[in-house]
Amino acid sequence: MSTGARTLRLLSLLQTHRFWPGGELAERLGVSARTLRRDVDRLRELGYHVEAARGVAGGYQLRAADRMPPLLLDDEEAVAVAVGLTSGAAGAVLGYEEASVQALAKVVAMLPERLRTRIEAVGSQTDRGPVGGPAIDAATLTACAQGCRDREVMRFTYTAADGAETRRRVEPHRLVCLGRRWYLVAFDRDRDDWRSFRVDRASQAAATGTWFSARRVPGDDAVAFVERGIRSRTRDGDVRVRFHCPPEDVTAFVGRWGDVEPDEAVPGACVLRMSVRELHWPVMVLAAVDAPFEVLEPPELAERVRAIAHRFAA
Repeated sequence: MSTGARTLRLLSLLQTHRFWPGGELAERLGVSARTLRRDVDRLRELGYHVEAARGVAGGYQLRAADRMPPLLLDDEEAVAVAVGLTSGAAGAVLGYEEASVQALAKVVAMLPERLRTRIEAVGSQTDRGPVGGPAIDAATLTACAQGCRDREVMRFTYTAADGAETRRRVEPHRLVCLGRRWYLVAFDRDRDDWRSFRVDRASQAAATGTWFSARRVPGDDAVAFVERGIRSRTRDGDVRVRFHCPPEDVTAFVGRWGDVEPDEAVPGACVLRMSVRELHWPVMVLAAVDAPFEVLEPPELAERVRAIAHRFAA
């Protein structure tokens, strides 16, 4: 492994922000303790703040610096950064649009031709519709991400669907982007239970300086935990709709947000079951599926469909 590649690998390991015993780090890199010290010194010269602890239990840990050091990215990471900045420039996160455009211009300008070609291919072959969903405050999203990464307890003000505000103190576990919304999966210390929070409803997020030991999210799946939470919240009612088409035609639009099964009473038909908080989502599914349908329940959904049909016809 060349010196440059080894330095990149060392930085990648240190950027996990964990404490690395010197022996373990040297073994990972396949070098001696002396060579490891030289590589660490090289990172310090580049502006990275690497702390060292001496002795038998000595090791290294990367700390935040007072200025932005140069980034060392391999090919795949560089392409991923550029594609991510492109999404930010499209307005997915409030407050990042202009900064994303400026950063993207700098990154692309420094890339070799072979990588610029790959990035341009992604852009030229991708169609983007409206971002949709609520805009996310960049500072709040960043604070949540840092809390998850550093395992640091954080506080924020949370606004519930009914407008009630509460102050939360949580152990952030993972950010989940689902259904055009961002969620923070966290352990709520004051309620002694796991919760998922919509990031667009959080404000005044700040770290507390208290670190915590990682817990296991229920089911070991943060995405599934958020999905279960969405389904279990207060609902307008359970939705049942009969479609006169194969089940796979409906599943393609509803995904994991509903259950579709063949209708035993009507050959060639299927029944969609959804548990929703608001009726606009099943209305969108009904409009998207190109097949005749009958609303079985609730009556409110049938009334909503009739009202929309009348408005469209007018």
